[in-house]
Amino acid sequence: MTILIIGGSGFLGTELVRQAAGAEHMTAATFATRPSSAEAVTWHTLDLRDHERVEAVVAEVAPRLIVNATSGGADWAVTAEGPVRVAMAAAKHGCRLVHVSSDAVFSGARVHCDESCLPDPVTPYGAAKAAAETGIRLVYPDAVIARTSLIIGGRQSEHVRVVHELIEGTRNGVLFTDDIRCPVHVADLAAALLELAAGKRNGIHHLAGADAVSRHELGTLIAKRDGLDASRLPAGLRADSTLPGALDVRLDSRATQRKLHTVLRGARQFLAQGT
Repeated sequence: MTILIIGGSGFLGTELVRQAAGAEHMTAATFATRPSSAEAVTWHTLDLRDHERVEAVVAEVAPRLIVNATSGGADWAVTAEGPVRVAMAAAKHGCRLVHVSSDAVFSGARVHCDESCLPDPVTPYGAAKAAAETGIRLVYPDAVIARTSLIIGGRQSEHVRVVHELIEGTRNGVLFTDDIRCPVHVADLAAALLELAAGKRNGIHHLAGADAVSRHELGTLIAKRDGLDASRLPAGLRADSTLPGALDVRLDSRATQRKLHTVLRGARQFLAQGT
């Protein structure tokens, strides 16, 4: 099976490429600035704002499956419109599509969010992610939209890097004790995405870890795993800050988990295991 990983040089994309190639799938991947060093992978430059280039890459690779793991932040053209261009190309060429979305589509007004909950974003990034979901479902109803939360792994993970920099004193800031999410390990997430892709299901699926933890507790767990002094992590309340965004969003992944062989471990478990 030929798999195309959109955003293959990113943190999640790198793990998807590693697992897909390791399973001996013919693997192609895209990058915006530079490819990763992964072997046995065909790399293609891709700007999701360029509809003709999206179409050309999909036509050239002729994949059976596309996984869109890009992250364009609040850039509307990349995060909202780009995935719809990918979905249009996938539908045209008969490719199965898995699109990675985010818990940022929720405001936190309803703390526990399952797949039936409607998006109500409160940030530009969340709005762009929600718009992408709507557009994809319109142009390609058979696509899988997989929402996830904070993605954790080694130092390549943004969230792990922040913990190290705070403890080392090279970054200013605090970790909030009232900002709650359900972190997932990058290897678990990639395996679950590929498992969903190999099946026949479509629609919305939640792929988050089993534990709801605050940013500060997560930082403490990461510090302990990495042999750092967790007491050096500064704590604060997001409610006292001017930062926009939801406080408490807990993706309920139980319905999707029951359909998968891949176990979506909680942060307390995978960090205690040293992964």
